[in-house]
Amino acid sequence: MTNSPFSAAPQASRAAREGELRAASPSPAIEPASQPASGPLIRVEGLGKSYRTARGKLVLFDNLDFEVAPGELVAIVGQSGTGKSTLLHILGALDAPSAGRVYCASIDVATLGPREAAAFRNREIGYVWQFHYLLPEFTAAENVAMPLLARGMRPAEAMQRAAQWLKEVDLEDRGTHRPGELSGGEQQRVALARALVCEPRLLLADEPTGDLDDTTAGRVFELIERLHATHGLTSILVTHNLELAQRCTRTLRLANGRLTAFAGAA
Repeated sequence: MTNSPFSAAPQASRAAREGELRAASPSPAIEPASQPASGPLIRVEGLGKSYRTARGKLVLFDNLDFEVAPGELVAIVGQSGTGKSTLLHILGALDAPSAGRVYCASIDVATLGPREAAAFRNREIGYVWQFHYLLPEFTAAENVAMPLLARGMRPAEAMQRAAQWLKEVDLEDRGTHRPGELSGGEQQRVALARALVCEPRLLLADEPTGDLDDTTAGRVFELIERLHATHGLTSILVTHNLELAQRCTRTLRLANGRLTAFAGAA
């Protein structure tokens, strides 16, 4: 019997996942960035993003500039289709801008190649989406351990770290449960633990409470607030929930390719 933490997973799924993990392993060509004590963690200069469509050119951003200071918890609100998710993808090196520079943790992420971008994301950024995207054939602890395995950490150590993070999100007794055995709120807490298990500096969350009822959404947001504070994160959240948005350090509205202070924010 194997000692692998994934021994219960189907062989085909495990082999496919191991291949993905090897492909996502951090490249040794890029070193951790040194972030100055003062100055923004994120600096966007002249950002442009456009697409070619059947109806012509669609411009999401044109010459967009903004900064986010270390330790800020920033909410971005706006109508559907304004480019909020695209902006997060660009900040997190998941998408490339059409123009401009995007400095994140002192690196212009728009210039990174695919392997460098994967290494950067694994080291510097935690992502939480509206849907949890947990792998159904793995347990909660195994899902949380995935980013650590992508770094090349030994499975036993990765599982130990995953257990610690499940405790951080109040799920220490759910580590052996698979996603289908968890509630929606529990699944999103597992996703949050997975996003932060590598101890990134930046948390990007795209509608992290959008799939939850109001009570559960409030609890998940309170958890995000707590982890943001206790782990010294810089966090950017896209949300349609204006009540939650106004609890953030700063609330920005994205409209017509521009970010402006949200007038309804406290």
